[in-house]
Parts: sequence; C-alpha cells; structure tokens
Amino acid sequence: MPRTEDVLNSLKQAVTVAVHSTRELVGKVEQAAAEKEHERQETFQKNQEEGKTKPGDTYAPLRRKPGLRPLPGEELGLSVRLTFWDVLHHLARGLALSQRGASRGLAEHWGSLKYCQALSADATTHLKVSEEGKRIATYYKALQSEELGHAFALAVSEEILTRRYPDHSISIVRADTALRAGWRLTSRDKTKTKTVGYQYRPQFFAEVWKPGESSRVFPIACKGNHSDRRKVYEQLASAAVHADGVHIGAWNETPALLFSTEISLSDPLTVHALHADGPGGWLRIPDDTPAADIGLPVGDENPAVGIFKPGKGKDPDTSEPGCQIGPRHYKWFQRALARVGAAGLTAFAGDGESTAALLTARQGNDFFQSFAHAAAGSVHDARYTLLGERFEGTDHVFRLNGERVQAFSGVAKDILDALVTREGEEQRADIATYRQRAHAWRTKPNGTFWDHEWDGVVSISRDGTVLAMRQIPPFRNE
Repeated sequence: MPRTEDVLNSLKQAVTVAVHSTRELVGKVEQAAAEKEHERQETFQKNQEEGKTKPGDTYAPLRRKPGLRPLPGEELGLSVRLTFWDVLHHLARGLALSQRGASRGLAEHWGSLKYCQALSADATTHLKVSEEGKRIATYYKALQSEELGHAFALAVSEEILTRRYPDHSISIVRADTALRAGWRLTSRDKTKTKTVGYQYRPQFFAEVWKPGESSRVFPIACKGNHSDRRKVYEQLASAAVHADGVHIGAWNETPALLFSTEISLSDPLTVHALHADGPGGWLRIPDDTPAADIGLPVGDENPAVGIFKPGKGKDPDTSEPGCQIGPRHYKWFQRALARVGAAGLTAFAGDGESTAALLTARQGNDFFQSFAHAAAGSVHDARYTLLGERFEGTDHVFRLNGERVQAFSGVAKDILDALVTREGEEQRADIATYRQRAHAWRTKPNGTFWDHEWDGVVSISRDGTVLAMRQIPPFRNE
C-alpha cells in the first residue's frame, strides 16, 4: 500500500494521455453505426413478425450527428499532458449538479475522490489503471468507466476549446439541468408540459463566451469503457446519436465534440475523439443588449418540442424528435446556461441555498433546499489562501490508506461573493458581475501545483474553482 504522501505527490505529476483522432477512426465509427442499425432493423422485423409491435409502427433508423471528422492537429495531437488531479477536478465539477443522490449527506462532487488511486503513470508517464483501479473495476466497472470517461472528456474538451478560442471563457454545464429550464425531459420531471419523448441527449454543454456578447455552445457526448477498440467504435456511434438530440440554430448546423475513453486494464488509457463542425451553436444576442440582462430570471419558458427539418424538393417540412433552440430563444438559453454554470460553482462550494436560488423548480432546486451539503449551507465554513489567492468553500475529511486527509473544494472569493444568496439578509446573486469576474480570472495561473504553505496538492481551474487535498495530523486524543 503506497504512503499517503506518495499518493498526493503522484496526483500533481504531469502525465501523458494518449489521444486517437484519425480518418480511420471516422470510418470505423461509420461501420459500427451501420452494423448497429442493421441489428436494430432485424430486431424490429422479428418483433413485428411476433406481433410485439403496434399497428402502423414502421422502422425508423436512429438519427446520428452527420459529418464526423478528426480534430485538427493544432487542437489535439497524439497526446495531451495533464495531471490526474486536474482530471479529478473536472470530474468533481461535472458531478456537482448531478443530483444522483449517491452521496446523500455529502456534496455530490466528493464522489470523484474514490478515484485518487485508480490510475497511475508507467515508466513513460502514460496513464494506466492501477491495482487499486482494477479492484474498483471488479465491482463498479460501469460506474468507473462512465465517470472517468466524463472526466477525461471534459478535461480534453477544455483544452480543445481554449486553443480554439483563447480570448474566451469556457463554461461546462450538465446538459439535462440546462434543458430542464424549458423542456420536460422525462415523465418524472416536475412539470405538466409535454415530454420531449426522446431519450438521446448530450451529457454536457460547453459554452464559449465573453461578458455581454453572443456565445457559442458545443454539445459534448462522452462515454468510457473497459473493453476494446470495437467497443470504442460502438460508443462513438452511440455518442453521435446523443449529440444530435439538441440543435442550436438551424437543422444540422450545430457543432459537437464526441469522446470515448478506453480504460484498458493492461494498456495505457486512450481518449478517442471526433468532432462535427458547422456554422451553428451560436446564441446570438443584439449588440445593444445590456450586460445586466444575463441575470434576468429564466422563468417558465416552454419552447416547442421537436427539431424543425426543412423539406427538400417535394418532401414536406417535418418535426424530428429532440430539442431545438431557435433565434427567439437565444437570449433566454444564454441566461439559462449562465445560471446553471453559476449554480455549478455554488454547489461545488457547498452552498445549497445559493444553488437552489439559481435553479428553477423544474431543474430540481428542491434537491439543494431539502438538505445541506457538507458545508452545512454556508460558503464561509472553509476559507483558505492557496497560492496567494483567497478561496471559500467546503471541505471533507476522510482516510486515505489509513491516514487522515482533508479535501477542499471552493471558488475564488470575489467570484463567489457575486453568487451568494441569503434570503434573511436580502442578498441575491448578480450573474452579470459573476461573468465579469470569472472572465477576468481566466488569465491567472491555472493547473496543478504543490502549495508548500498549505502542504498539499492544489488544482486551480480557469473558471476560478479549486480542488485541494492534504494530509492532516491525528487529532489530539489519538
């Protein structure tokens, strides 16, 4: 069993993550998609012959994001250099609004800490599954592959989009939470409107933005597996279906990022990535829009269900299943994304009251009202100066290989101050101020460091969040 000190040091080590994005991969994914459609059609015909279908039912192939291609070399080469602690930071941020309930009584994002020893670097500093990771996979293979698949996809997505838009901020939000601002996604959702009736959606949105300007949104569909390349091709073919479930702008113009992370139990971890280009994804707002408008409530808007597909020739216009954000709702959806992004930060800081205030009932704000996170509902429970910057948030003490460690998740104080809601003090979140401060923060140093004063590993993100961990001495009576 490695020493706790060695585990913490390994988390800050820069490692090489292999990346695969080629024309050959595109061909393999297209082949996998064709094979899956053939299987679906055979299953439908069999069910039809056995009387298991309804009268009038016809076979309809799944709609997949068209025009998949490899990412340009200047955006994503054969590998990326990351630290595993930074990857876990991305996972923690992605889990903050998940509302799975798996960490009831604790903030959801602490679920990322179970992977502290799941991967290790080999002699070439390539990431591989460790012995601890193999033990986890024995019992929780599906969960591990899903969550680590999300973690690496989000980390690589930020690298890609930061290189593509160096002067912009990147906010990554859970797609379901954002979409629930206007759509009833499932029959379990707390609204009486018509359900979307389509189960395929991207897992995340990446919003590329500057304060007061139009922003661009990239759906991110990501998966992970412990199998082989064949599974990778199948997952990317499936990701193409999920990515196409949301259109922003006109039919088939929305760009997207697709990932399948291959977490082999014997070979180095590899991130397989493709993208779809297109002129859409823009949430265009008038140039004279007041900056403060980004903070207006999203209300109970109900955009139409379905995606408008224009007819060709004699074929009529049709409505395809899914969600579409058209010009009339650009400003509204930009506000929805901004509020969900802000809620992700306050949830990461452990502030349930502020998180609930930023979300609507349809987005599940009662989840954050009904119980306190590990910070007991106060952003002032934990305050630390890390690498010269002041952060506020929440902490969690647990044992790692028998030794007590403290994990801290927080947000830069000036950013968090703009997002705090306190009903008793009549304090409300100021989204416009938050966006200004968060955008200014992106120019500060980010990455994974060892803070010698705090004596632990620290990951600071471009969005002003921090995830830190250190070993702490035994309590006095031990």
